[in-house]
Amino acid sequence: MNLSFFIASRYFRSKKKRNFITILSRISMIGVAVGTMALVIVLSVFNGLEDLVRGLYASFDAELKIEASQGKSFQVDEVWLNKIKDTEGVAVLTEVIEDNALFKYRDYQHLAKIKGVSDNYLDQGRFQQGNVWGDLSLGTSTQPQAIIGRGVGFFLSIDLDNEFELLQVFYPKAPRNAGTLDPRQLYSREVIKPTAFFSIEKEFDDNYIIAPLSFVQGLLNYSNKRTSLEVKVQEGTKISTVKKRLNALLGEEFTVKDTDEQHASLLRTIKIEKLFVFITLSFILAVASFNIFFSLSMMAIEKKKDTAVLFAMGATEKLIRQIYIKQGAIIAFSGAIIGLVLGYMICWIQDNYGLVTLGISSSVIDSYPVKMIWTDFLWTSIAVITITFLASYRPAVIAAKVKLTEL
Repeated sequence: MNLSFFIASRYFRSKKKRNFITILSRISMIGVAVGTMALVIVLSVFNGLEDLVRGLYASFDAELKIEASQGKSFQVDEVWLNKIKDTEGVAVLTEVIEDNALFKYRDYQHLAKIKGVSDNYLDQGRFQQGNVWGDLSLGTSTQPQAIIGRGVGFFLSIDLDNEFELLQVFYPKAPRNAGTLDPRQLYSREVIKPTAFFSIEKEFDDNYIIAPLSFVQGLLNYSNKRTSLEVKVQEGTKISTVKKRLNALLGEEFTVKDTDEQHASLLRTIKIEKLFVFITLSFILAVASFNIFFSLSMMAIEKKKDTAVLFAMGATEKLIRQIYIKQGAIIAFSGAIIGLVLGYMICWIQDNYGLVTLGISSSVIDSYPVKMIWTDFLWTSIAVITITFLASYRPAVIAAKVKLTEL
């Protein structure tokens, strides 16, 4: 009776131990799957945000922007401008004068940037993303019109339907007589009709007013000076190719920047945040892989006798290590594959149906943007493989050190 009870208890103990190891292995697989899925989703969201920023800024910024290497402005003439226009790949060349000015509408005042642009500015496909209200036009030389950022319009309480109120623009200037007491000698003043609002991104909405080049040229007394030139590249032509041609034409006195270079600091910040998120989630994935370490360690302890039998049959330490490492790889790869598939499916659903919304009624997009890149899947897989190997190696070494004399 006592012998039967002892045999039965030993059997059930070993069965519970096997069940516990199985459960721990499944938990390890689920942990790896969840970590992998989270890594894919978060990286895809960062890719989507980066593309969104590029798209929003591209609606306001030029594909290529020419500026002086030193100084605020530079002189232009018709012959020099024609050389740039005739450069292969240049579709539209827009002259720009940009500076800070004081705006007044009724009793409200606001300091913002006035951007004077030539008539072909809207031919560059501006404001394709974002929102626009009103008449998107710069008017004529006799009746100039302004396109105003929504934030500026809010600060000044501008009413587009009011035909009688005009926007006043003030710009400081050096007085002819240093000892003058006439305040009108200290600034230039012009009026312009507000006809449209644009909303792209807060930085632009709160700080920019678009006006005709001739209007700003007269207000700032810039004559033939320009602060920048904006280039639209012909369809089917690489922006990088046109940039090289313009750099060769203009020399070191001018810089030619593409859209990424115009906002290099912001895009660099997004990339750094993405990198740190990848590292952080990789650490979380490593913590989840500790279960693999524990399950393989318990398996090595439980299977000491089986390992000894393999040694007796001629197995080497290398073979035993490979068995346990492959066991850990099976657990991790199963979880990684499940995580990659789930991450892909969730990102695809979000991209097509926008299940998770931003919760902001006035935002440019309704839901979180996602963009899947194959390199993210590759680096995630590499991270899983590396973590799995590190988690499996130590238990494999322990299992290979079993001595027959200790059994």
